[in-house]
Amino acid sequence: MSAREDVLDALEQILIRDGERAATLDAVAAQAGVSKGGLLYHFGSKKALVEGLADRMRERAALDAQQMAEAPDGPSIYYVRTSVFEDTPFDRTLVAATRLSGGDDAPVHAAFADVREGWLALIREEVGDAATAEAIMLIGDGLYYNAVLDPAFPSGDVGRESSMAGLLAVVERLREEARGA
Repeated sequence: MSAREDVLDALEQILIRDGERAATLDAVAAQAGVSKGGLLYHFGSKKALVEGLADRMRERAALDAQQMAEAPDGPSIYYVRTSVFEDTPFDRTLVAATRLSGGDDAPVHAAFADVREGWLALIREEVGDAATAEAIMLIGDGLYYNAVLDPAFPSGDVGRESSMAGLLAVVERLREEARGA
């Protein structure tokens, strides 16, 4: 892995563990095991570092959107099925970016808007109805939100499987109703 990727990983770790205020250039450099000068070589400022995180989120989302578009069970089912926190690199990027999204970090806000629109466009194309696509997105968003707050959500593997099966059945009904409308 490159030093640039190490720096972004360090930023994510600090944001997730300690929040935005702790993510100083000095702290990120120390976490990454590089000098502050090494960090500044890759990211000339804190703003550039945040832009790097936003770019990383877009890149990882593009890969996810490709998998979503190619999913045998379709984008809607894929979106909801994968809307659980699995501690993947993409999950960590999303969670770290949410730690910045409450502030004035325009690059992060724009990246979230782009990522969401990409997912929504795939679902909208599949179901053919904007309101149904939005409802499916909100099911996945709610599932992810609850999974991030409580990794055992809803409660253990059996509860999670049962809950997921029920949600996927709802998504299938919504998808079929929208297609038939």
